[in-house]
Amino acid sequence: MTTTHPAAATSPASASPPATSPSDLSDHASPADLAARKGFGPRVRRLHGRIGAAHHQAEGMEFSRALLDGQASPLQLAALIRALGPGYALIEQQGPELAAALGAIDFPWAALARSAALAADAAALAAAPATPPSAAAALWLQHLQALAQQAPHRFLAHVYVRYGGDLSGGQQLAQQANAILAAHGLPAVRFWAFDQPLPVLKAALHDAFEQLDLSEAEEGELLDEAVVAFQDTQRLLAELGDLGAA
Repeated sequence: MTTTHPAAATSPASASPPATSPSDLSDHASPADLAARKGFGPRVRRLHGRIGAAHHQAEGMEFSRALLDGQASPLQLAALIRALGPGYALIEQQGPELAAALGAIDFPWAALARSAALAADAAALAAAPATPPSAAAALWLQHLQALAQQAPHRFLAHVYVRYGGDLSGGQQLAQQANAILAAHGLPAVRFWAFDQPLPVLKAALHDAFEQLDLSEAEEGELLDEAVVAFQDTQRLLAELGDLGAA
């Protein structure tokens, strides 16, 4: 996968942050999330403005709706956990150095890290039936590897989309996922469980993104890549939907 992607309209770094509109917000955002957005810095506001439509598209996909309705299967959940592990491992191996080189030294990497939880969850769900290798996850991993070498600022867009989602809408997904697993006699997953208070982690993540020292062109590419990160996620969600149908 190449690191150049067709861009939506690029918002220059010098542009005024767009006002947050209802279309920019998740249908499952909590009141605390909505209140916190009033204090977002300019870069995080631009990121939220750019990814709003893609966020809604992801939430409307078949697997997302099934999970939020408590109708997803343990097989789909096991496939999700198994698919995400390699990508998060790479993010956590490469991310700290890449972010620090761009001036963001205060990312709460240790508190955000998900790869150990994903590995433990995959082991705990070993009783679930085997799932085919994820082509979507393999493409995402290949894409991340290329970005780490060629465009670190684009790599960090995936950091924002993944961890930002885990800290926000992922909390609603966790409740449904664990209820489904419990109903089938399977253990709860730890993937969405963080040891620090969520508002503290979200603020630290946002503050770290505001630290990034980017050119105007890199700023636009960061925003573009955040949409691509959602497209990578949508590819995996489509795959999980097909697995449920099968």
